[in-house]
Amino acid sequence: MERTYIMVKPDGVQRRLTGEIIRRFENRGLRLIGLKMFVPSREIAENHYGVHREKPFFGSLVEFITSGPVVAMVWEGTQAVRAARQMIGATNPLEAAPGSIRGDYAVEIGENLVHGSDAPETAETEIALWFQPGELLP
Repeated sequence: MERTYIMVKPDGVQRRLTGEIIRRFENRGLRLIGLKMFVPSREIAENHYGVHREKPFFGSLVEFITSGPVVAMVWEGTQAVRAARQMIGATNPLEAAPGSIRGDYAVEIGENLVHGSDAPETAETEIALWFQPGELLP
């Protein structure tokens, strides 16, 4: 079974879409094995978005993700990363397919509701960053 990291961003929490997002993953057949809600520290946000450190939008990414509570989750299932990415939709919500989370609920690239790991290797790194050993169901 493959695992993926999914995060409902502050805009998704503020708009009360967390339950809808969880429902979609459950309906798809993925298994929720880790969940917690908190306001991320600047350190964790900078580590999470480290690949963008040299880009001009890095600071605004960090500010946004630390601006309110997020819901951090780990989902498990067959090809979980690929399935989740399909469900989430394109980064730019205006290019996201109808029926995807971003296609149905978002319009701005800067506030696109949800993050999902882009590869199994990235998922492992992100899960280790956001969850401590023992916080996931076996």
